[in-house]
Amino acid sequence: MEEKERDRVVSGSALPEEQTFEYSLRPKSLQEFIGQQKVKENLAIAIQAAKARGEVLDHVLLYGPPGLGKTTLASIIANELQVAFLGTSGPVIDDKGDLAAILSNVERLQVLFIDEIHRLNTQLEEILYPALEDFHIDYMVGQGPGARTIKLQVAPFTLVGATTRAGLLSGPLRSRFGIVHRIDFYTADELEIIVRRSAELLGIGVDTEGTAEIARRSRGTPRIANRLLRRVRDYAEVKADGRISGPVARAALQMLEVDDYGFDEVDRKLLLTILEKYGGGPVGVNTLAVSLSEEVDAIEEIYEPYLIQIGFLNRTPRGRVATERAYQYFGLKPGQKQGALF
Repeated sequence: MEEKERDRVVSGSALPEEQTFEYSLRPKSLQEFIGQQKVKENLAIAIQAAKARGEVLDHVLLYGPPGLGKTTLASIIANELQVAFLGTSGPVIDDKGDLAAILSNVERLQVLFIDEIHRLNTQLEEILYPALEDFHIDYMVGQGPGARTIKLQVAPFTLVGATTRAGLLSGPLRSRFGIVHRIDFYTADELEIIVRRSAELLGIGVDTEGTAEIARRSRGTPRIANRLLRRVRDYAEVKADGRISGPVARAALQMLEVDDYGFDEVDRKLLLTILEKYGGGPVGVNTLAVSLSEEVDAIEEIYEPYLIQIGFLNRTPRGRVATERAYQYFGLKPGQKQGALF
């Protein structure tokens, strides 16, 4: 799944080579952060109240599709609290010793960020529970009859967890979070502001029409908007005068095979599979995964959310169903096939 995602220009997942670039564009405060207005308002009140009392902020869970700013918000929470920030991810923490070392070294009121927190295994969660509730960890030393439990105090801290799969979090872990927010896809207007801001920081010349073209095809995702901006800049520098106009942006995005909805070949193949091979659905996700030679997780976590958000696909108890918009997009009627895809 990860290898295929790296080949997609419209992937919401972070690519290793983009980390430095993303960090340079990352807003540092809630005021600078574009979009997610209700989330920002609620976080601002909680942060202000915690600072006024001199207490630790409640643990925060942020969930939603990749590329929408969960990591950025986590760092902003630390900045707004004026405390230290430490980031890690669920897959990186291999065993109890790793987690115990992280927890025992947190500073007072610090923000500890765990990305992909749904990928922590059950044994690690059991260490985390007392740390989140009572700020101590119970660590087992030795094995067999001589084994004993050592209780280690940890400094009061705020855990910020991020996940694209909130449904995979265990009930006991989710209940430890006092603040839970869903991060939603962005509007085209919000993405235009983000593209303009990024262009200014990167010294890229772009007009209103060019900004709108990039924003419209960014799948409601800032990470994709910034990636497309860079790719279109390259095209403008080689094929035009270096400035991104509407026609230049359209030509560049057409070359990248990103259409007006932000769809690429993978999106079109998924929709056509449902429309042509399964008569528009319903079709089970496991059957769909086999037909596409994809993983179920990839379909549920990466491909589907945006298609559902913009009304091309529905999830039903019986499976996935293409909507009327999907038929219209391909110029098809129910039961009609587009061509020789299958």
